[in-house]
Amino acid sequence: MNKRKVGDEYEIMARNYLEKQGIKILKKNYRNRFGEIDLIGSDGKTLIFFEVKYRKNKTAGYAEEAVGIKKQHMICRISDFYRLEHRIYDTTPVRYDVIAVNESEIRWIQNAFPYI
Repeated sequence: MNKRKVGDEYEIMARNYLEKQGIKILKKNYRNRFGEIDLIGSDGKTLIFFEVKYRKNKTAGYAEEAVGIKKQHMICRISDFYRLEHRIYDTTPVRYDVIAVNESEIRWIQNAFPYI
């Protein structure tokens, strides 16, 4: 199984988990020239950009550790374009969350990092 297919499966798992938690998914795999954001959702008040990471085991570390400064910066740039494209202004609260899947455990890390 290739990495993209595995990633897709865990993004579907994350999406289902978030929907059960009351999150409305607005977009999956949003892409622009800077890269991709896995999921974009809303809790009714806040626009949330989700990065989904998976680790089969802890040999390579925890999934959430894979969202380093470079990745955070890229997600923030992509989110800027999404907000401009959809006319979402500065008055709308925005949050950056990570969905970490370690083996079969799902962890939702809210406010995982600030806008940078």
